[in-house]
Amino acid sequence: MTNGQGSGRGRTKARRLAMQALYQRQIGGQDPKDICNDYIRTGQLEDADEDYFTAILLGVTDESSSLDAALSEFLDRPADQLDPVEQAILWIGAYELTNRPDVPFRVVINEAVELARTFGAEGSHRYVNGVLDKVAAELRADEVVATR
Repeated sequence: MTNGQGSGRGRTKARRLAMQALYQRQIGGQDPKDICNDYIRTGQLEDADEDYFTAILLGVTDESSSLDAALSEFLDRPADQLDPVEQAILWIGAYELTNRPDVPFRVVINEAVELARTFGAEGSHRYVNGVLDKVAAELRADEVVATR
């Protein structure tokens, strides 16, 4: 286990590294388990929640088709035409909204928006916010209604 295990900052770093790993997979086509092992072996997960990173990376790659389906009705173009960074961020957000009910939907969206601000194209944070807000309203309707 790495430092940052279970902490907010540890998860934030895990999300950032998972986004970079997903991008690496999209561009280079590497096996996600090899990418995961490389990140662990090279110490890139220092201060990150290693378990969360692994869960996101492997979960997203295992479920990318179903995540694309969950996102598709809210996208303005086919998922395979998204910028790879935006697609990775949206996958992470959709994965967390689907599989991590312990993470509040607002945290999922805020973390994704921050990733898009930092790594995405200009204005992509607004796109990510809009898409994930709609996905959250569908996948976590009770939670969304309770907070509004």
